[in-house]
Amino acid sequence: MMYEAAAGRYGSMPYPHCGRSGLRLSAVSLGLWHNFGGNDDFDRQRWIVRAAFDNGVTCFDLANNYGPPPGSAEENFGRLLARDLKPYRDEMVVCTKAGYTMWPGPYGDWGSRKYLVASLDQSLRRMGLDYVDIFYHHRPDPATPLEETMAALDYIVRSGRALYAGISNYNGERTAAAAAELRRLGTPFVIHQMRYNMLVRQPEADLLPVLEREGIGGIAFSPLAQGLLTDRYLGGALPADSRAAGKVGFLKPEHITPERLRMIEALNQVAQAGGRTLAQLALGWVRRQPSIASVLIGASRPQQVLDAVRAVEMAPLAGDEIAAVEAILASQ
Repeated sequence: MMYEAAAGRYGSMPYPHCGRSGLRLSAVSLGLWHNFGGNDDFDRQRWIVRAAFDNGVTCFDLANNYGPPPGSAEENFGRLLARDLKPYRDEMVVCTKAGYTMWPGPYGDWGSRKYLVASLDQSLRRMGLDYVDIFYHHRPDPATPLEETMAALDYIVRSGRALYAGISNYNGERTAAAAAELRRLGTPFVIHQMRYNMLVRQPEADLLPVLEREGIGGIAFSPLAQGLLTDRYLGGALPADSRAAGKVGFLKPEHITPERLRMIEALNQVAQAGGRTLAQLALGWVRRQPSIASVLIGASRPQQVLDAVRAVEMAPLAGDEIAAVEAILASQ
């Protein structure tokens, strides 16, 4: 049976503007970093993506090397587009990136013009698309002039391969320099994707002030700290299907220390007092920042998407909730 999107999918999802641009992102975006590779169950991928789109999620985030194997997440997303979502292409923001190792030799990594343009051409073929909505440089390249990398993004937008340019994992100083260079070239720099959550707070001092000053939107990946800021590990549990028990991602069993467990237990108490789950508290905490347009979640089942959507439909965190969270985080 042909997929037909839910009629009420735009009923309650917020769509903040991305910085000072005209682009609006769904407050929750779905990342295909994990669970969408060639070794994962394709039918489950379809159910997750359908659940996201049916509930107002319009932004889908990929990269050239997502899998495993590298490239397979884009291939699978291309299959999902062809089977289910092709009629809705103009209702979606499809994003991809390049900057990490993708193929052997000197032209398959980092930030040269040759790598970025060639990589995006490959990504478009894998997904069966004429263009992506956002193309990111995935990480700063210390050996390639910033001017070359930004000129490549400028060319990619002007050539019609992408509608918007962004960067990821840059610090505040290099972000400001990238913004100045793209402004000089005449291609707006609209979005920065950074790791940001209760346990990774460096962007607050270094990056977020730059985004606000420059009018650049932020999208936070790992807002749930790879699942640590959910109920998955409460009580010291290590589920067999959890990120920490797996072989990919940042979260490892050794990261789940007694001190971390005490902290997430305390945060969970704050969440429950406010009628939230721990994950909903964590997402609300990230979204309190004015420059954050969207939180980028991963999912291994549709219910995780629905829980995140519910989080952004809730009232913003109250002042006493934020103060309680800050007190817990400061004690660590």
